[in-house]
Amino acid sequence: MTIQQLQRVFNSELSHLYPQTEVDSFYYLMMESFFQLKRVDLALQSQQEIEIPKAFHEALNKLTLQIPIQYILGKTNFYGLDFSLNNNVLIPRPETEELVEWIINDIKNKNYSVIDIGTGSGCIAISVSKHSNANVTALDVSKEALEIAKKNALSNNTKIHFIEDDILKPLKDYPKYNIIVSNPPYVRQLEKKEIQANVLQNEPHLALFVEDENPLIFYDAIANFALKHLREEGLLYFEINQYLGKETVDLLKSKGFHKIELKKDIFGNDRMIKAQI
Repeated sequence: MTIQQLQRVFNSELSHLYPQTEVDSFYYLMMESFFQLKRVDLALQSQQEIEIPKAFHEALNKLTLQIPIQYILGKTNFYGLDFSLNNNVLIPRPETEELVEWIINDIKNKNYSVIDIGTGSGCIAISVSKHSNANVTALDVSKEALEIAKKNALSNNTKIHFIEDDILKPLKDYPKYNIIVSNPPYVRQLEKKEIQANVLQNEPHLALFVEDENPLIFYDAIANFALKHLREEGLLYFEINQYLGKETVDLLKSKGFHKIELKKDIFGNDRMIKAQI
């Protein structure tokens, strides 16, 4: 089969399930992953015969089942770095890159101590460590998530101190930090209808959802943790539920935080907050 013929097969299998732009994106990602062929190579070598491995067919079949391609390939790119993934951790989103950018711009070359609470794949902690002089700690309740995060820290040549603990009832003894950051679970059960089916079926619900009656449970717990463990003039950063910006700001105000900034993401949604102790 030629490369051109393979692309036709690829399109015929997926065009009824995804927009064409997404099908094209999947195709280029898979061709680079399985054959080390970049987009320009595919254009120049379209008539080249290639042998299709079984793993490629299996990956294509998973795409027809709408399994996220990041889980199929076992990797993704975040803030210019490569991260391994499996379905024990969330797939990092572009909005979270904006949160990382905010932190990195704020700390510049300062030798700050940072803790990332609910680290998942480690994308926030590792990106901050890689692009700053910060001394970074990462916490998660999931042993499986921490295994992935440790692998990512190693592959990206960063030194992160990892802690397995539950921020809702922390058992460890913690020092004080200059920065606390978290992208905790914040999707309410009532918002499930807005979530794509492939996300619901594949991404870890532990890292996504909170109960409708107490949607800010993690923000409350982390803010209380911050009151004890942020240094003087320390900063707290959150990624937030776009529908609960005012409520999250009010929660932080009620606990005595000040200089609270609510920031929109590239899509115009309230997505992140910075507050000072």
